[in-house]
Amino acid sequence: MFNQLATWLVVDVLNMELTSRLGGALHFFIYDTTKILFLLAVMIFAISFIRSFFPPEKVKEWLEGRRKGVASVMAAFLGVLSPFCSCSTVPLFIGFVEAGIPLGITFTFLISSPIVNEISLVMLFSIFGWKVALIYVLAGITLAIVAGYIIGKLKMEKHVESYVYEIAAGNEEVNMQGRDNRTFAEKIKAVFSRKELKERTIFAARNVVETIQKMWLYLLIGIGIGAFIHEYAPQDLLVKYAGEGNFFAVPIATIIGVPLYSNAIGALPIVEALLNKGVGPGTALAFMMAITALSLPEIILLRKVIKPKLIAVFVGVVTSGIILIGYGFNAIL
Repeated sequence: MFNQLATWLVVDVLNMELTSRLGGALHFFIYDTTKILFLLAVMIFAISFIRSFFPPEKVKEWLEGRRKGVASVMAAFLGVLSPFCSCSTVPLFIGFVEAGIPLGITFTFLISSPIVNEISLVMLFSIFGWKVALIYVLAGITLAIVAGYIIGKLKMEKHVESYVYEIAAGNEEVNMQGRDNRTFAEKIKAVFSRKELKERTIFAARNVVETIQKMWLYLLIGIGIGAFIHEYAPQDLLVKYAGEGNFFAVPIATIIGVPLYSNAIGALPIVEALLNKGVGPGTALAFMMAITALSLPEIILLRKVIKPKLIAVFVGVVTSGIILIGYGFNAIL
């Protein structure tokens, strides 16, 4: 359907040849834009409806007091349900630290949320199919859990700004006063009442509109860059420096991606174009992971709550994990 629409617009409306570079680039742009927007709207609605059952306050309540292993897995999967870029996740990260949730578990959420969410899942599926999408999701969740575990084991709580723990101590009494004393049956009945379901549906629909409003520009820029690479970038040059034959392609792509700032919307169309030009799958996906998981704006925001040494450990651990995952992807795909 989307391919036919793109072909009709390029050939019949714009009277261009698909075999020309400009015609091919426009076809790539229109096809990817319409396909991704449709899939995003459907998946964001579904995930937002599910996510309406998990407000940040409830997430913090569930994570508090859990065993670290269980809480880490929960934090990683809850990050999947949070469709945020790396910068948007920072306020929740700060809230978790203030709530007294262990540092390693908090970092697990911070890492998993931008790397693995419904947006990246939809786009990976639409471009690469379920196999790559599933492997990517599992790799991202594993990276978040392992990196969080390492950071937790390093006992770096002293590198969190002291005022955060003062806020956490002040919040404890407030949280105790605000406990929900309803029975389990009463809570279930309230959740599935007609009024609640209507409110959750409205919330999901509103989130579709708000999310696409925030991300449409990234989408168009990313697909535009991808379309340009797809038709105009010299294939021999890309394969020489980022192809599967270059052993250092993965770390180079990761290091280049770290200081950049984007999300899955902007990154994946570029990844698709790079793959079409012969760049290794692990190299391209490592580049995407680095862009989505780490960014200069995110680091600046984190500096408000944690000290430089902890930021350096976070960036180093995640970058190393992404490089290993990139090599793994190149080996199995």
